[in-house]
Amino acid sequence: MFTGIIEAVGNVARLEAVGGDLRLTVNTTTLDMTDVGNGDSIAVNGVCLTAIEFNPTKFTADVSSETVNLTTLKDLTVGSAVNLEKALLPTTRLGGHLVSGHVDGIGKIMEISSQARSIQLLIQVPDKLKRYIAVKGSVCIDGTSLTVNTVNDNTFSVNIVPHTQQQTIIKTYSPGSWVNLEVDLIARYLERLLQTQDGDSAADISMTTLADAGFIQ
Repeated sequence: MFTGIIEAVGNVARLEAVGGDLRLTVNTTTLDMTDVGNGDSIAVNGVCLTAIEFNPTKFTADVSSETVNLTTLKDLTVGSAVNLEKALLPTTRLGGHLVSGHVDGIGKIMEISSQARSIQLLIQVPDKLKRYIAVKGSVCIDGTSLTVNTVNDNTFSVNIVPHTQQQTIIKTYSPGSWVNLEVDLIARYLERLLQTQDGDSAADISMTTLADAGFIQ
């Protein structure tokens, strides 16, 4: 699990095809690696990866073909900047929201505009994910926890404050950039709890439905 608070921006040191999968080595730059061990999780652009080799300045992880196909990791090249976050500890401040590191889909940056000292991103979301995006809800973009400002059919907007611009790869985005999206865990589990027995979403949510799902006594 992660918080969506980016700890460092690293860069890709090496990409290697291994048995149909991808082996990725990342220069960690300012990421503190003193408490990392083999098998620990590190999120790369919001994708949870397992460190199989590491030293104070870099780590290596295997990326399955499925993960390559379903995320923007397939677009990385040597030198690409990447957001990095180590897995959270029980003592970690939860400054963002609970993030699993399991990407739900890929979004597209449609517009970037200025709003005072912030910038606003307009992002197109796949149709299958748009029902999970809610105004003032949480969304994870390339591993960065953000608050949704507006929603309009299959697009939503987020504001990026100067600190987040400086500390993440968001400063490298341009219209047309593709980004990893992870929707809020609570939205996914709530949908599942409210499904009928045959797997179809319930047409109406009533007090009885909520009570049956355990949300009220």
